[in-house]
Amino acid sequence: MQWLIVIHVVSAIIGIGPTFFGHILFRRRQQEEQLRQSLALFQLLNLFPKIGGSIAVVSGVVLVALSGWKFSDLWIWISLVLYVLIQVVAVGLLTPVVNQLKQVLDGEKERSTAMDVSTDAAILLTKANRLYNTASFLGFVLILLMIIKPM
Repeated sequence: MQWLIVIHVVSAIIGIGPTFFGHILFRRRQQEEQLRQSLALFQLLNLFPKIGGSIAVVSGVVLVALSGWKFSDLWIWISLVLYVLIQVVAVGLLTPVVNQLKQVLDGEKERSTAMDVSTDAAILLTKANRLYNTASFLGFVLILLMIIKPM
């Protein structure tokens, strides 16, 4: 069972770790070309939570099934709900905003790349930042629950 714990922890680190780098990518006051590069890197980093997070969930479910914990334990339920909420925020809400941001930037290609982003892009960037902060906060709470298992 120790190997399963290692898989769970490593996949969680690989899955969640790069997502905290996204705060740098969604920073304000970027020039248009910087923002384009940030969004491209964000797409690449998005692979880590998809793969690592999925392995973490599957290995966590197997851990619960093989250990003395129960699926009815409150901390496990809260953890699963937090994971679902993170997915709703990151996939259901953040992804469309990032796609809109890309469309706005693609529509502004004729502008000079040395200029700051437009007002529309800045609004979408602020919205993306807010959603990303929400998902990160939920992820932080999820990590705390995994460490302290309070209930």
